[in-house]
Amino acid sequence: MYNNIFDTHGHYADHAFDEDRDELLSNLPGKGVRFVTLPGSDDEDSAMNAELSQKYDYIYAAAGFHPEYADRCPADHIDITRAIIKNNPKAVAVGEIGLDYHYEGFSRDRQIQIFEEQMALAKELDLPVIIHSRDAVEDTLMLLKKHRPRGVVHCFSGSAEVAKEIIKLDMYIGFTGVLTFKNAKKALKAIAEVPMDRLLLETDCPYMAPVPFRGKRCDSSMIAYTAEKAAEIKEMDVQELLDITCRNGMTFYGINE
Repeated sequence: MYNNIFDTHGHYADHAFDEDRDELLSNLPGKGVRFVTLPGSDDEDSAMNAELSQKYDYIYAAAGFHPEYADRCPADHIDITRAIIKNNPKAVAVGEIGLDYHYEGFSRDRQIQIFEEQMALAKELDLPVIIHSRDAVEDTLMLLKKHRPRGVVHCFSGSAEVAKEIIKLDMYIGFTGVLTFKNAKKALKAIAEVPMDRLLLETDCPYMAPVPFRGKRCDSSMIAYTAEKAAEIKEMDVQELLDITCRNGMTFYGINE
């Protein structure tokens, strides 16, 4: 069994875990999971993340508004997020924030406004950001170059060329179980370009379960399969890769244990 697994992005406040959340989270450390960070999608989600981080020693939390919530994001969203973070000693990031142009009907201008306001909050609090970017590469890169936050682009699905641009900004890149999918050629080329000191692993659970669990509910223990594929691309030992990505996660989130 592998150890030192750091799931840098998991959604355990999601309703997919309502029936067995506590049982699952109690058992993950016994499956080699050392740390998990929970990003927030809105105020309710972020508040629950804070509660889970207080309940479980190995869990840390983030707070923020996902771009899909931009149109119904409250006017005082910065005050809400700031309060959640300041009241939780285990809050380690602002996120997940960013841009999502995948669906029609969401205001891009509003998404950009909320994104920039949340990056400003992260700088105020001296915290990194967790970036969500889907079908919005050009605007995401433009805003990251403008604001230069400390951060990670999570669930990376872009090209090797885009990965290089993100690395130039001294940011991290997170990869999910997508690496194990048959159609993952672009992701495999991208991870090959990411230096080991900028690489993070994540599940984005309950989504993105790796093969052989694709289509099922994902959890942090399944990172082992993602790590095996990543280690194959990097031509290194799987446990060594897990050790490195765990250290990277600790450095990124400022965790000292």
